[in-house]
Amino acid sequence: MISIAIIDDESKARETIINILGLSQTEIEIKGEADDIKSAYALIKKTSPDLVLLDIQLTDGTGFDLLRKFDHLKFRVIFITAHEEYAIQAFKFSAIDYILKPIVAGDLLNAVEKAKLSIQKEDTELKLSVLLDNLEKIKKIVLKTAESIHIVNIKNIIRCEADVNYTTFYLNNAEKLLVSKTLKEFEEMLGSSGFFRTHQSHLVNLDYILRYDKSEGGHLVMSDDSIVPVSSRKKDILFKVFETM
Repeated sequence: MISIAIIDDESKARETIINILGLSQTEIEIKGEADDIKSAYALIKKTSPDLVLLDIQLTDGTGFDLLRKFDHLKFRVIFITAHEEYAIQAFKFSAIDYILKPIVAGDLLNAVEKAKLSIQKEDTELKLSVLLDNLEKIKKIVLKTAESIHIVNIKNIIRCEADVNYTTFYLNNAEKLLVSKTLKEFEEMLGSSGFFRTHQSHLVNLDYILRYDKSEGGHLVMSDDSIVPVSSRKKDILFKVFETM
């Protein structure tokens, strides 16, 4: 899905654009239309479209005047105009494409597809950036026991074990901390930091696994010599994790 705002001072041009977009294989949502800078600015601010199809000559100025009103362009722009001499200036605004009137359907549809791919790429890069950033940030965790508040370095946690609505943390200095939160909450918190849920009651730090023993249904031996069961439905996933280590 890509959302689009159409800015053109000619109603027939806007109608033509909408008809062409109806031919697209890409799922499109038309956020609205506008014919001048004032209404276009209000439309974009209100609807936050992914893409703006923008004429250069508007009733109260130019498309460039509209774009200058934004501190940061959070949307892609395709210029659609009868004025070829503005092309260089248009691309200074990082336009996805510059289409001359009369509009050729194929040119517009190709430009929209290019915009969609650009948005998808940026979304993927942003998600990866956020993930990597989180991995950098999540280095310590606050664990509140009945007696104290502990600031624990995540790399010092060997494993976590559930006990109904409590979780016991086993640390690499042989310390144990009982915290009144469920294991599920800590799984969500630590899952991106090298922890794996082997069993309904067990969450382990992959760095502290010594070996996997096949006896007695299969279990892990951790660096503190503790034995951690592995449920049958988690074995295949765990073995795939081993292949990446």
